[in-house]
This record gives sequence, C-alpha cells and structure tokens, in this order.
Amino acid sequence: MKIGTAVVLMTLILQLLAAQSTVPGYLLQRDFELASPGAFGVGLYGYDNPAVLNYLHQSDIMFTWMDTTGKVLRLENWGLFIGLPKFGFAVMRQENALGSVLDCRITTAFGGRKTGFGLGYGWSSGDTEMFNRTSVLALGSLYRPSKYISFGLTGLFALSNGNHEGTAELAIRPLGNELITLFGDYNAQEGIAIEEGFWSAGLVIEPLPGIRITGRYMDDKSFNAGMNLSLGRGGLTYQGHFNEDVEPVHSVYRIRSGAYDRSFLNSVFTKKKNYLKMDLNGPLQYQRYRLFDKAKTLKEVLINIEAAKNDPAIAGIAINSSGMQINGEMLWELRDKLSDFRSSGKHVIIYVDNADFAEYYFVSVADKIVMDPIGMLDLRGLMMGRTFMKGTLEKLGIGFDEWRFFKYKSAVEVFSRDQMSDADREQRQEIIDDIYNIIRTEVAQSRNITQNRFDSLVNSAMFFTARTAFENGLVDTLGRWDAVEEIVKDLEGGKKSFVNADKLDYYNLPSDARWGEKPKIAIIYGLGVCAMDEGITARQLVKDVEAVTKDGSIKAVVFRVDSPGGDALASDIVSEAIKECTKEKPVLVSQGLVAGSGGYWLSMYGDKIVAAPVTITGSIGVIGGWMYDRGLKDKLGVTTDKVQAGEHADLGFGAVLPFIGAIVPDRNLTEDERVNVEAEIKGMYREFVQMVADGRGKTYDQIESVAQGRVWSGVDGYDMGLIDTLGGLDLALALAKDLAGISEKSDIEIVEYPKRKMLSPDIFKPKLISLDARTKKTFDLIRFYLDHNGKPIPMMPIEYVDMAIE
Repeated sequence: MKIGTAVVLMTLILQLLAAQSTVPGYLLQRDFELASPGAFGVGLYGYDNPAVLNYLHQSDIMFTWMDTTGKVLRLENWGLFIGLPKFGFAVMRQENALGSVLDCRITTAFGGRKTGFGLGYGWSSGDTEMFNRTSVLALGSLYRPSKYISFGLTGLFALSNGNHEGTAELAIRPLGNELITLFGDYNAQEGIAIEEGFWSAGLVIEPLPGIRITGRYMDDKSFNAGMNLSLGRGGLTYQGHFNEDVEPVHSVYRIRSGAYDRSFLNSVFTKKKNYLKMDLNGPLQYQRYRLFDKAKTLKEVLINIEAAKNDPAIAGIAINSSGMQINGEMLWELRDKLSDFRSSGKHVIIYVDNADFAEYYFVSVADKIVMDPIGMLDLRGLMMGRTFMKGTLEKLGIGFDEWRFFKYKSAVEVFSRDQMSDADREQRQEIIDDIYNIIRTEVAQSRNITQNRFDSLVNSAMFFTARTAFENGLVDTLGRWDAVEEIVKDLEGGKKSFVNADKLDYYNLPSDARWGEKPKIAIIYGLGVCAMDEGITARQLVKDVEAVTKDGSIKAVVFRVDSPGGDALASDIVSEAIKECTKEKPVLVSQGLVAGSGGYWLSMYGDKIVAAPVTITGSIGVIGGWMYDRGLKDKLGVTTDKVQAGEHADLGFGAVLPFIGAIVPDRNLTEDERVNVEAEIKGMYREFVQMVADGRGKTYDQIESVAQGRVWSGVDGYDMGLIDTLGGLDLALALAKDLAGISEKSDIEIVEYPKRKMLSPDIFKPKLISLDARTKKTFDLIRFYLDHNGKPIPMMPIEYVDMAIE
C-alpha cells in the first residue's frame, strides 16, 4: 500500500513538473473547480474568471483543500477564496516533494448581468523558482445574451517572461434555469500547439434547490464527479478525481460560509418560522428621492407582500398601522394584496391605534386586529364636500364667468356658485355610494357580520373607543404594538421571530439561477396636474416615454396615472407618445386615486386600462372660465394703463395678484369673444370624445353617452367600458408580463421613470416659512387656473387635484 501510494505521488509530481507554467492557471484551477467558471455559481470567486464576480450578490468565503494521500485533514494543497460583490481575493497553496508555493490574486469586476468584464493581479511567494512563478495579470469576460447560454474568455499574462495562456468556455442551459447545465472549455498555452491544448466538458444538475451534482471529463481521459450541498448561508462540497481506469487519484473538499444560497433545507427547517414586520407609519409614495428620504413606496410594499407569500420561512405579516398617511386607492391595493397573501394559508396581524373609515377598511383584512387600549375608531362614513368661493371673489373684487357647456363638467363651479349643481351632486353621490358599498361588503365579510349590522354601527355609534370596538366585534384584542409578538405566539401555537423585509428570500437568493438580464418592465409615472413643466412635467415625460419605446431591453410598460387633468397640450403630447409606444411593446395603464379628464386623456391609448374599484375616473369633457377685475384694483389701490394694436390685444391684460404672482385681467369677454370661446371648447370636446373612442375601440356615440364630463368610480367605469380590468399596480404588472410573453413565474427587473431626483427641495426651506403640502397645492392650483385663464382645459374639480398623489 505504501509503495502504491508513493508511485501515485511521484506520478503526480512528474505531471506537475511536466506541465509547469509561470502562470498558476487553468490546470491548477481545474483540480479545484466543479465546472467551468461560468457554469457553476461564481466559480472560484474571480480567481478563475474575474468577470463572474458580477454575479456574486453578497460577501462570501470558501476554503477548499485537496487530499492526495487518503488523510482528509492533511492540508498540503488548498485554496482560500474571499468574495465581495465585484471584488475577490484568493490564496492557493501547492506543495510537492520539491517545495511549496503560495499564489495570491486580487480581482475586480465591472459590467452587468449580460456583459461583464474583470481583471486581476496575482503574485506568488515561497519556492517560486522551483515552481517557475511570476506575477500575472488576469483578464476575463462573461457574455450571457439570454438565460440559455454563457460564454466566457479568460487570459493570464505573465509580467516577467511573456508566458501566457487563454481559456474559452461555453455553458448551455437547455431549460433556461439551473436544473441542467452543460459546459465545455478549451485552454491554449504559450509554447503548446493550439490543437494540443487542454479541454474539459461536463454537466451540472440541480434536482433540488441547493443540491448540485457535477461531472467533468478531461482531455487526458480522467474525470471528476462531485456533489455540492447548500445549507443556506453555508455549504459543503465533495469532489473525486479519477483516472482513465476509474481509479481514485485525489479528492477535493469545500466549506463555504456567508452569502445566502437557495436550499431545499430552508423549506424543511425554517418553514413558517418567521413573521414579516411592516411599519406603515407616514406617507406611502410612488417614488422617493435618492438621498435623505426613507419614505415607503407602493411598489416596494406590494413586492414585499408577494415575496413574503412565496417565502417558505414566513408564516405571516405583522403590520403596525399607527400614523399611516395613505390615500384610499392605495389602501385598497394593499388590502387586496394582503387578502391574496392570506389565501396562501398565512396570517395577517394588524395593530391599530386611531383609524378613520377608510383606514379601518384596510385593517379589517387582518386575521387578528390588535387595537391600542387608548385608541379610537371613527366610523362616521364617507363624505365628499366642496368649498365655494363665489362670495369670496365678490368681496375681493374679482369677477368670474363660468364656461360650462356639458352637464357634469363641474370643475370651476366653486367660483360661480354657492352650492353644488344638481348634476355634480348626482355624480358625487353615486361615487360615494359605490365606495361605501365596497367597504361595507368587504368589512362585513372580513368581520363576519351582516351588512345591516355594519350600517347600524356606522349610523348609530359612529365613534368607538377600544373597549366598545372590542365589544362590538370590530377588533379582536386590545394591546400595544409590543404585545403583538405574544398575540402571534398564541395564534400560531409557538413563538415566531419578527424579521424585516431585507431578510426575505427575494432579497437574498443568488442571481445565478437565471443568466443574463432579467426581462425589464418600465413603470412610467404621470402624477399631478397635466402641465408642461410642473405636475406630470409633460415636456420631460414625453422624452422618458420615447426613451422607453426605443429601449429594446424593456419588454412592456406600465403607465401609472394619478392626475386630475389640466392643460390639453400637456395631456395630448404624452398620450401621443404612449400611442407610439404601443406600436413597439405592450402598454398597460394603471390608474391611481384620480385619473379623470386630462388624466383619462393620458390613459386612453393604453392596450388595457386597469383601475381600482375606488379610483375616480372618466370626466371626459372640457371646461373653461374667466377671472377678471370687478373692483380688485380699486381695493388694492392699483392702476393699469396700456396701448394696443389689435382689437382683442388687451384681453388678458391686468394687474398682478400679490402672493400668487398671476394676472387678473382688467375686463370680461365681449359677447363675440365668448361665442368664439364656446366654439373652441365644444370643438375640443368633440375631438376628445373621438380620440377616446379611437383609443378604446368604440364609436363616438358610445363614448359620448358616458362623457359630458361625468365622473365615475372604477366600478362604474368598468361597467361603462372605460376600464378593462379592476385591479391595482400589481395586476397591471402581471398583465404586462403576460402581454409581453414573459412567463408568470419569471422574475423581472422594474425600471422607473422619471428617474428619481437626488434631493427634495423642501429640505432647503426654512421651517418657519415653508408651506405644508396641502396649502402649497392650493396656492399652486389658484395660480394654475389664473395662468390658464380663458383656456379650455380638460380638468377635474379642485379637490381632485389635492387628492392626486405626487
């Protein structure tokens, strides 16, 4: 046995010396690799191909060693690999009867998932002359044009004597995932004929998550067989090397710790071990600033709920709703998503202290509602009201002429009336009734009470202390947020750990399961009043839509509209850009809280329009009005004077209104001027209706019958054919994937437009003089109306502007 071992050892030494190179490259790496660098995980953490570091998602460390004597723990030939995203460091030790050497290499990578590059620098110490070592430069690239193929190139260049080697590798995944990977590589070295280069070929199979079985056949007819077992944040590997007679030559062992890896063990040992903790305090926005902004966004919260649903370690979600500032449409979306989460058999616990009608609707989705002992529920119902300023304008000396030619177009009647018109009252009442019915139906179902019982609670009690809310079955238990863990323990029959979203599998799994770039879907936001350089900022928004249209990597678009309308030009140039985009890729429109008038104009060319049942939509119509001086200048002691050329040149001339910075014209329109304006408004209306008909694939009369400026809830909008599907942003993304031919289970990359701004301008405003958001919107709106004084505008009433979330 000893003689046989000695013969094998001597043979290995002779082979090493015969193939000795000044660059510790392919042949050395091949003994420690399970497969070609691009075919298995991140290879040797950049030592073999620096470009693979583009795929390392978290810090990791691996130790590997080779046993040639049958003594597993005898560390003669070993490697230590430390990897960080984009950076790697490695030390490999070789020992034989003639000496030992340490080869060190530091590497870095740059690029993306489709095309990546890397470089490294290596040096050696120890018996470098015996092993003929010198410093080396390593260059690598990895090209993955799709999820099916990976192509890599690596070059090692000796810096002192010109000896070099290069390796090309190809890996193929027939199924487009990690289940089966076929690979092959070819290595050419200085001084060796190209046709006499070294090569290998093999496969990697992953029958269960984290169990990888490898096989590799070499040019000298030897082969490797190995198995890797992922333990989540660690892993174990064994690989045996056999000669052409299937005799064992050496074994390689690995241990790894650090980066999270998929593992079937996670679903066994961590199944429903944790609860996702969510704090909804504060506003819920569409986008946040890059710096100094910790606000939550709708997209991220929806993604977190879906990720928790699919995570085997998550048993439920515990939500702290204290202090949340979320509009009714977003609350509907979150509730709908949590309801879907519960359908998977997992639980939702919500803590509430004070809640109004809409907020209670949201928390009622929970399996258990925990209410603060000093909390209060305000269940007075729903109301829509308006503030009328006709008398105010009269006292200020400002006249107003309402140009209203369509029954329900009530946007500016607050300036001309002292109460609602019958038409406005009708449409508002129907919206309120629709939303109330939605809330009543779903709360009654969630709390297991009748709808009549719900009506009775709303109409008789109105306000509920924590005790009376509990006694009436509106909440399940009383307690503070810090008591929720014990309540979860009782519900689940055992203690659960509370974790933040960053602990979910979704944010930790490695990216090697899918090669290349993920399919991209763009979310484009059209938020606020329709204007060229404010609100939706149409001038820039058109550029964003055009960029997305031309970007071949973006497979579909979700256009999120939360706008009450405004300037027809701003609405039209954006809608035309969306229309052109639909010729290149699917465009799904997702309507937020408000998407009427000019907001519906933005929406009309989408392939499909998705809106929540509580969305306020429609308002297909045009209105205008004229503010003018009726004593304001006298009250302010201001005079104006002019010269003119042209009969109507003075129309619009007047004094500048202090603080607002807009002009109040000196006079009203003449009768002839008003006739011309009426013709323009009616003409624009006909064009608007026809464009909607074209976009929706309907006739003019079909759209006209639901137009006239009529505002609809999402429910009625769906019944009237203005909406295709009831749902939120999450459903719009799913439909976009389907129309783009992306499979339901495929992960996607979401890119957002407009690009996020760096800083909020509000952080530079002194607190004593800065305006709160509501006050600022009011001033901005008055200025907007004055800036558009006398212009036909497709716009909804003032309060809908305040409701539109920016």
